[in-house]
Amino acid sequence: MISQRERNVIRQRVHVRIREKMSGTAERPRLNVYRSLNHIYAQLIDDHAGVTLASASTLTKKGASKRTGGNVAAAKDVGKAIAERAHEKGVKKVVFDRGGYLYHGRIKALADAAREAGLEF
Repeated sequence: MISQRERNVIRQRVHVRIREKMSGTAERPRLNVYRSLNHIYAQLIDDHAGVTLASASTLTKKGASKRTGGNVAAAKDVGKAIAERAHEKGVKKVVFDRGGYLYHGRIKALADAAREAGLEF
């Protein structure tokens, strides 16, 4: 089996290859996804200005109810949340950046939930 460290190095190389071909703009920002063992994060990034327009994750604030962030249901919640925050900013179309991860499981669930909530990509 490939060790976890080597797997992440391979993922980072794939992500660099993907990023060479795509870029986010103010009209069509990049929807970036990062997946850890316990959480999943999503950001809308305008690469031309170098700013993050909106973000969502499974991290909770102190005192909030703790739930597991490393499952498909949590990824769906993050997908809905990032779509809602995008609509607040007036964004309807995005470029999906899967971050070097395979398009299945939590990544696919997040993307499908964002599409259902109104984002186009």
